[in-house]
Amino acid sequence: MLEKITEKFVDIFRGIGGKASISEKNVEDAVDQIKMALLEADVNLRVVRRFINSTLEEAKGEKVLRSVSPGQQFVKIVHDRMVTLLGDENQDLALKGPDTQSVILLLGLQGSGKTTTAAKLAYRLKGKGRKVLLVACDLVRPAAVEQLSVLGAQIGVAVHTEETKDPVRVASAALARAKRESFDTVIIDTAGRLQIDEALMAELARVRDAVNPLESLLVADAMTGQAAVEIAKTFDEKIGITGVILSKFDSDARGGAALSLKTVTGKAIKFIGTSERPDGLEPFHPDRIASRILGMGDIVSLVEKAQTVYDQKEAEALEKKLAQENFTLEDYLDQLQKMKKMGSVKSMLDMIPGLAGQVNEDQIDLEAMKYEEAILRSMTKKERLNYLIIGPTRRSRIARGSGTSVAEVNRLLKKFEKSRTMMKKMVKNKGAMAKYMAGQNPGA
Repeated sequence: MLEKITEKFVDIFRGIGGKASISEKNVEDAVDQIKMALLEADVNLRVVRRFINSTLEEAKGEKVLRSVSPGQQFVKIVHDRMVTLLGDENQDLALKGPDTQSVILLLGLQGSGKTTTAAKLAYRLKGKGRKVLLVACDLVRPAAVEQLSVLGAQIGVAVHTEETKDPVRVASAALARAKRESFDTVIIDTAGRLQIDEALMAELARVRDAVNPLESLLVADAMTGQAAVEIAKTFDEKIGITGVILSKFDSDARGGAALSLKTVTGKAIKFIGTSERPDGLEPFHPDRIASRILGMGDIVSLVEKAQTVYDQKEAEALEKKLAQENFTLEDYLDQLQKMKKMGSVKSMLDMIPGLAGQVNEDQIDLEAMKYEEAILRSMTKKERLNYLIIGPTRRSRIARGSGTSVAEVNRLLKKFEKSRTMMKKMVKNKGAMAKYMAGQNPGA
């Protein structure tokens, strides 16, 4: 998501950022381009006007025009305004302590990804030490109950179901079970419709009144743009929502929903869905998303992703292997697996300052990575631990087993040798630099 709007902002900032001095005309032209970029991203018109007026007012002041680096000052103003637009700061779930029951009600239209989001949220809260019970109250969509049961089994979270067509009865029974079995968090997946109707709202209101939720979260499809904002307004008026989860944030959406929701509804986006995997739900940080939209990257989120995959001991052991040239093809395969856990290569590149919006999906050879993994998995563990024993006969067998050619196996082995040498040099250089810095700062 956000690639197109990011490309526009990168071009705008490139045009104004390198100037030694800028005039009011430069500012007006840049702001006009920003307005067009926001409108093309399907941002609410009232939101665009408010954003443009406040940006223009501050950017035309003496603080910018007469500063040493006016281009950078202008970028900072746009960034700060963008953060305000998105909601200022991250808002976490308002849950009670583990000794008290907390109920989360998930709302949304059919097809918004509500059931999948329920499982992702359960997985996230389970990882934080909470005992979660999922409740299947979507009794309208065929197979919704079965889908939630399957997802619950996959993530190791209990799912409450009932043989009834009354969602209030299911919800009430689930709360009684949660109390009996000491579940501190109850997540209720409710029914949706293809569009909002009075019958749906009446049903949701009855469920809400029966469970008295701490959080009523709307799951909105990021790809629906302005429609998501109108849906949020209606759900808030009819049922009352405490926040929004934007699903399919990793899709080809333009960004209008994310940029409009907080200003129009007054409700914060609390999470974004970033993949179909159980861990594909991330807290929504306005400052980080603003940086990504403006092409500044998001190193903090990238580091946090890495920390969920690598722990300190693993990182130190890997560094030691690299320094001693003990890095094997087994380690190489392990690194490929860890990269996959962190998400798509494209999403990671977009978090690196300077690369956001600059790398095309077509430029990333994802097929080559798949073939590399197939080749590595066709080797025996003994071969992966000592690549020097992989002679012509073994290479032929590996090629047959992986559905590749001997030339591709040779290419991988050469690439591995080069990578190993290069990484060893990098680790040594890092060590030399650390010693140098320690010498420069003996008190450190």
